[in-house]
Amino acid sequence: MKRLLSLFLIISACGLLITGCSPALTLSQFFSPVTFTGYLLKSDDATLTLLCQNEGAKEPETSVFDLTGLPQGSLPETGSEVKITLKAGTDTESLETQGDPLPVRRLEVLTASDAAEKSFHSLLAEKLLAGMSLEEKVGQMFFARYPGPAAPEDEKTWQFGGTILFGRDFKDKSPDQIRAEINACQDAARVPMLVGVDEEGGDVVRVSGNPAIRAEGFPSPQTLLQKGGMDAVTADAHEKDALLKSLNINVNFAPVCDLSQNPADYIYSRTTGRDAATTAEYAKNVAGAMTSDGMGSVLKHFPGYGPGGDTHKDFSRDSRPLETFESQDFLPFRAGVQAGAGSVLVSHNVIEAMDPDHPASLSPKVHEVLRDALDFDGVILTDDLDMEAITKAYGADTAAVQAVAAGNDMILSSRYTIEIPAVVEAVRKGTLSEDQIDASVRRVLAWKMDLGLIEN
Repeated sequence: MKRLLSLFLIISACGLLITGCSPALTLSQFFSPVTFTGYLLKSDDATLTLLCQNEGAKEPETSVFDLTGLPQGSLPETGSEVKITLKAGTDTESLETQGDPLPVRRLEVLTASDAAEKSFHSLLAEKLLAGMSLEEKVGQMFFARYPGPAAPEDEKTWQFGGTILFGRDFKDKSPDQIRAEINACQDAARVPMLVGVDEEGGDVVRVSGNPAIRAEGFPSPQTLLQKGGMDAVTADAHEKDALLKSLNINVNFAPVCDLSQNPADYIYSRTTGRDAATTAEYAKNVAGAMTSDGMGSVLKHFPGYGPGGDTHKDFSRDSRPLETFESQDFLPFRAGVQAGAGSVLVSHNVIEAMDPDHPASLSPKVHEVLRDALDFDGVILTDDLDMEAITKAYGADTAAVQAVAAGNDMILSSRYTIEIPAVVEAVRKGTLSEDQIDASVRRVLAWKMDLGLIEN
């Protein structure tokens, strides 16, 4: 009888204690502490922020936890999947309403950061996406041509996802000046920007063409292969990455994956000048080196330039059969994708075997081939929409809307002040689906996370 009375008093006392804490706190909560499972977003010595998808919630949520009750020790890395058990009797609703951290009794690592990276990035992308307006989402889909001194203000206004610099943007400038200009743009960005350049080597050397940055321009792919083979190619890729990263550039629009063994072809001097197998090996080595260095790579110009003319100046048609593309032109692109390339750029050539009515960059059929034949789920990017192969036939607003409808995730152009509003308006009118916009922005955000631009 005494034991039963003691147990009754203990239970009664617990009930009074629970009722005193909060009417919402039940006896079962007292004896079964609350747990949270999610991904470590950030932490310091005293607190930890967890990103998690709670049941019934429309978007990922964050919760902050008090770590002072845990034994001293190293914390898991950002992105690790963890399970947190709260101290018994914690009134989570009351503490979260007051903005106070939740007291932790136990922290368990369920999945290390490396293994959990893809899931963590996916959830973080959803969190970022949920906080964006339609205008901000569309802005993320533009890789805008660097507008010079107006760049920080334009970035503040339009929030484009990336900017690409050309030779004029490096001319007569010191490395410190270039870094300062890029940093000013990044400071205006609510989501860190992709900062790109064409540094192929040979004819296209936007950065190393400035003697204040490098004594001489990087050599062409053909020169590298002739003088040192694939070892020289790989070493050159690493050197380019180091130089570009020192200037705060995080994307190089390379490697060129086009095939040409005819010196009369427009694209020939920018290619390896070798066969499909050698060019595929070249693409694999360059893209692999860039991936290991944390430098964004852009495979170009899908589905393969071949004998096509200069689309900077005019329309160009390619009448080769589909079998040629499948057996030859696709090989370097496939090798680059398998080596970790984050983006593929689509040309403005009309590929008659795939779509005789549209430039590849504006063709849904070509984009379907890229997704399916190469099993590619990264960022698809247009060639510059200001090239005359496009401007002679399409207005800026029409071209941008058609580019998104075709399946591009990002648009390369300097006319973003016309094109961003045109895409936004097309979504509002129902011409374009916001679900498609969201899918593209997810890919852009995933690419940025892979490059370490977005950490928390």
